[in-house]
Order: sequence, then C-alpha cells, then structure tokens
Amino acid sequence: MDAMDRTLSASLLLLGLVFGLFECTGIDLSVQDRLFDFHAGTWWVDWNAHWPHLLCYTAPKIMIWLAGLFLLLLACAPDRWRTHLPFPNAARRDLWICVGTLALAPAMVAGGKASTNVFTPREIRRYGGFAPYVKVAGSYPPGDRPSKRGRGFPAGHASGGFALLSLAGLARSRQARTAALATGLGAGALMGIYQMLRGAHFLSHTIVSALVCWVVFLALRRIPHPSQGAQLEIPTSDPL
Repeated sequence: MDAMDRTLSASLLLLGLVFGLFECTGIDLSVQDRLFDFHAGTWWVDWNAHWPHLLCYTAPKIMIWLAGLFLLLLACAPDRWRTHLPFPNAARRDLWICVGTLALAPAMVAGGKASTNVFTPREIRRYGGFAPYVKVAGSYPPGDRPSKRGRGFPAGHASGGFALLSLAGLARSRQARTAALATGLGAGALMGIYQMLRGAHFLSHTIVSALVCWVVFLALRRIPHPSQGAQLEIPTSDPL
C-alpha cells in the first residue's frame, strides 16, 4: 500500500476533529468579522465585482471542467496515446480514480449543501442578512426558522479545486506528487478564499470541503482492481 493511501484513517479522524473544532468554537465568526466592514456594511470583495468573479470563479470552473474532460479522454484512449501526452506512466485505473474524484467529491459536497440547512455569512443577520446564525449541529430558535433552506455548508465552489488533489495519484515521483498536491490545494484555496472574501462561505465550509475531497480520493483508491481480486480455485480431490 502506498504511503499516501495509509492516510485515509487519519484523514477521516482529522475531518471529525475539524468539524468538532468549528462547531465548539467561534473561529468562523472571528475570521469572517475581519473580512466584513461593519460600518459600511460591505465585504472585502464586492459580490458583483467583475474581475475577481472572472479570475476566481468562472475561469477556475472552466479550467477544472476542461481538465476533467481531458483526463476522461486519456482514461478512455488507447495506451499508446499517453506516451505523447502528460502522465505517460499513469495507469488507466489512476486516471479513472482522478476522473471519479472530480465528479464524485463535488457531488457529495453538493449533497451536503442540500441537507445541512446552513446559511452563508452574507445571509445571516450579523452581516446584514435575514437568517439567524446557526451551526451545522445546531437548531434554529423557535419561531425564527427561515422559510428557505440554507445551502452554505460545505463549500461547493472550492470543492472543484480541491478535487484536483487527485492528480497526486498520477504522479510517479515525489516532486511530481508534491506539485500535484500544491495544484489541488492552491486551486481550492484560491476559490475558497474568494468566496470567504465576499461573504459566500465560512472558513469551516472550505476546510471541510478540502478534507471531503481528499477522503473521497483515498477511498476510491481503496477499491480493489479487478485483476487484484481473488481467483476462484476449484479444489481437486486426491486420487483414491
């Protein structure tokens, strides 16, 4: 088993600890307070600012979609194609794991957003919104439950960037793996911090998304390859 694969249990534990830390402390509000001007009622980045949205939202999304399609093409293409393209030594299985992570991790995060009923910073009253501040494991005060459901937790936009951590599975050297991990962390952080700067997510939303993407990637790598399955052995009886 690869050393990276042995981090699955630790990653699951870390995910639980991080979730518990943010649920039991006021870190989210402390960080977000520093990104909001209470006198002007504005965030560091305006919600409708064109260039930040283009560079930190639209462009990364397009690049991730193109990367996913490219990896899907490589996974389906004949082996000889990869000798003239990036990742010449990547196994087909690793390419499928990468494609699977890019698809499954954001889908799982989207499922969490639909079920946790948590609002974004700009939607809560502390920052001029309409909803009370309630954490994931909390409950809304009696008579103060918003009519609409919140879709703030975890961070959906950043999950696409963090899913690129799966590129580490294509690397065949320590330097390449470090570069792949830096790519995934960098893309996810760029997308996540941008959302925080305009009040679209708390810090916990972004960190949990990163860990979910990593856990999904490692879990997919644990799925046995068909060639690794035990073959059926037909016992033979001893001759009489």
